[in-house]
Amino acid sequence: MFKFARLPRLSLRQLTPVAAIASALFALTPAQATPFNLSAYLSCRHTQLTEFPGTIVDAAMATPQLSTLVSLVVAADLTGALSGKGPLTVFAPTNDAFAQVPGPLLDLIGSDPKLLTKVLTYHVTSGTADPRRSLIPTQVPTLQGQSLFLTYDADGASVNQSVASCKGVKTTNGTVWLIDSVLLPQFK
Repeated sequence: MFKFARLPRLSLRQLTPVAAIASALFALTPAQATPFNLSAYLSCRHTQLTEFPGTIVDAAMATPQLSTLVSLVVAADLTGALSGKGPLTVFAPTNDAFAQVPGPLLDLIGSDPKLLTKVLTYHVTSGTADPRRSLIPTQVPTLQGQSLFLTYDADGASVNQSVASCKGVKTTNGTVWLIDSVLLPQFK
C-alpha cells in the first residue's frame, strides 16, 4: 500500500494569485488569436493615472473625444450626481464608441430620459474600480443596479466586452476610464 505525502493546505487568498496567473497564461481558447502578454499586462497595470484638478464632469467636458457622452449626461440631468462627493468610477465610452451604436437605437435611448439614465448609470460604480488589476473577472455593482465584470485578458483591460484604456484619469471625486464601446444593461 502506498502512502501519499500530505500537501500543505493553501488558503483561497494564497491560491487566487496562482490560479489567476495560471488561467491567464494557459487557459486561452483557440478562438483567441492573441496570447496573453505578461509584459504588456505589467506595463498597463503600472501606468500612472493622469491627475485632473476638477470633477469627473469637468474632466469629461475637457476631453473632446467624450463630447457625445457629455451631451447625454447633460440631457439625463446627471451632471450634479457625477460632480458630487465620490469616489465614483466612470467607464466613459468615446465618441467612436457611440458611433458604433445603430442610429435608431441611440435615438431611442436619447429620447427616453429614464432609459438614458439607466444606460448611463450602468457605466458608473461607487468607489474605486480598476480594470487593469484583475486576471480573474471581478464583479462590481453599478449605480444602475446591475454589475459589470472587470478583467485583464489577452485583449487588455476590459469592462464586460469593452476594452479600457490603460491610462485612467484621477479627478477630485473619482476616476474615469475611456472604453471603446457603449455598455448596455439587461432590460427587463
